[in-house]
Amino acid sequence: MVDTELANHRSGTFEIGDRTVHRLGFGAMRLTGPGIWGEPADREECVRVVRRAVELGVDFIDTADSYGPHVSEEIIREALHPYPEHVLVATKAGLTRHGPDIWQPVGRPEYLRQQCELSLRRLGVERIDLFQLHRIDSSVPAEDQVGELKKLQDEGKIGAIGLSEVTVEQIDAAREVAEIATVQNLYNLTERKSEDIVDYCTREGIGFIPWFPIAAGELAKPGGPVDEIAKDLGATHSQVALAWLLARAQIVLPIPGTSSVAHLEENVDAAGVRLTREQVAELTGAGE
Repeated sequence: MVDTELANHRSGTFEIGDRTVHRLGFGAMRLTGPGIWGEPADREECVRVVRRAVELGVDFIDTADSYGPHVSEEIIREALHPYPEHVLVATKAGLTRHGPDIWQPVGRPEYLRQQCELSLRRLGVERIDLFQLHRIDSSVPAEDQVGELKKLQDEGKIGAIGLSEVTVEQIDAAREVAEIATVQNLYNLTERKSEDIVDYCTREGIGFIPWFPIAAGELAKPGGPVDEIAKDLGATHSQVALAWLLARAQIVLPIPGTSSVAHLEENVDAAGVRLTREQVAELTGAGE
């Protein structure tokens, strides 16, 4: 395996707005309690995870106001504030919480503005470098939701604008209102419903952030392609799954999350795992 201290920078870079980040980031959803609700079991360990991620070269951290709610943003601030200049902390708004594993879209412009202001306060920043619409609320015109983010951008409160769980048609419509820097959809080795979104983002130079990136399912069973490739490379199943995402397209920005330093270090090390073209093709075909 490669030197963990250097591995993350081997993932390559991508520009989000006026910022450049390394492609393998950190997803901060798991810095919370069960059901992404309340405090984590070990808050001190979660603080260590965030600090260790930055020590290992991670400079793209993805969170949301609804994680906890608020808990993830607060832990990130505790761990990193004042933030190193090279670290981009992205957050989201548009989902409300009423209990564990309960998520309700709310996209009223005044609500999105309120949540942006609160995230600025919780994170302790004057500008959120990447602010993402967590879901499009079907009860509110989409152009009003994206339009409010554009207003916040024009006011200097956010840098780049991102979307989450959208279709190609929704991205096109949003781009009529504002420049879209990133799209975040569910996507991994075994979940390919957003394949057309990845292709679209590749053509258009838009960052694609796959959430729930570590999933191999049946492919990781003994004798399966993930298992066999992991053995050949001296890697773990999770590292192979992440390496496949990094090889999928240069606009892909995986954000594996964890509340464990040991698991974090394993994930970061995936940036140094190099799949051959044949291995990429085998994994791609097996997961379709």
